[in-house]
Amino acid sequence: MRAVVLTRFGGPEVLEERELPDPHPGPGEVVVRVGAVSINNTDVWTRAGAYGTDEPAGWLGPIDFPRVQGADVCGEVVEVGAGVDEGLLGRRVLVDPVLRYADGPEPLVEAVLGSEADGGYAERVLVRADRVHDVTDSPLTTAQLACLPISYGTATGMLERARVRRGETVLVSGASGGVGLALVALSAARGAHVVALSSADKADAVRQAGAQVVVDRRQGDIAEQLADLVPAGLDAVADVVGGDLLATAMPRLRPGGRWVVAGAVAGPIVQLDLRSLYLRSIALLGSTMHTPEQFGVLVAAANEGAIAPVVAQTHPLRAAGSGHEQFERRAHVGKIVLEP
Repeated sequence: MRAVVLTRFGGPEVLEERELPDPHPGPGEVVVRVGAVSINNTDVWTRAGAYGTDEPAGWLGPIDFPRVQGADVCGEVVEVGAGVDEGLLGRRVLVDPVLRYADGPEPLVEAVLGSEADGGYAERVLVRADRVHDVTDSPLTTAQLACLPISYGTATGMLERARVRRGETVLVSGASGGVGLALVALSAARGAHVVALSSADKADAVRQAGAQVVVDRRQGDIAEQLADLVPAGLDAVADVVGGDLLATAMPRLRPGGRWVVAGAVAGPIVQLDLRSLYLRSIALLGSTMHTPEQFGVLVAAANEGAIAPVVAQTHPLRAAGSGHEQFERRAHVGKIVLEP
């Protein structure tokens, strides 16, 4: 099969197209013929070794090179291993990219497809049968479905952990990015009133995704804009930005509000007056990707057609490096998809 492999840590130039042996399933496994695979931050950060602290590393640490990247996979089951229902053959499936969850009340992510095992930048990918979800009857295209696992999975985990409900007012930071746009769409699908923090040039796309109010992050004081645009305050904040936003927007949360964070692109070190937290019973929550149950919630939304992911660009698989370059420019709204 044709595949694009990561040869070492570095820039997009370290991605190379190669011929690899076709994978074959063992007990409890399936082979999925990849219809589409999208590019996400996890792919880019793994390629760059950005998860390492002292040295470049993947999600868990060292990576065995060459490694086939690609965590966001949608395709067709073409082979099943022993003990797997043969009824899966020919079904279109969405792959849960989490290879292993930690045991415990909060099953945190321990390993990810495309980092700790070969992923979907290939014509075929080998995965555990319990990681594929049937989306044959979803009204979404295969390219749209490939937009979901990492970005929409992360967004679903955030909204589930923050218990966002119909009728609540939710602020979404970084609303034009992959997870941010997913948060807007998923919050709107839940019946929440969505206030989005974005730049003016991407405001229309964010509104189309479901935001009722867009706050220009480059124009004036954010706290003052929120006070004017949302005078009744916020029930929850879904934050993928971090940095100064926590101290700036925390006062706009109503008593009993929830602030869930899953990113820190604006800075991981923050200042916070703890009295603004405990005197108003505010919950500050961390969220890493999704649990198996939360991924099931996402799949249900996809099968119902309750969401419509935006495909910004498509590239042939061999152009994965160009796709990474486009992704890192951050000029797009939506997802960049590779099609084998």
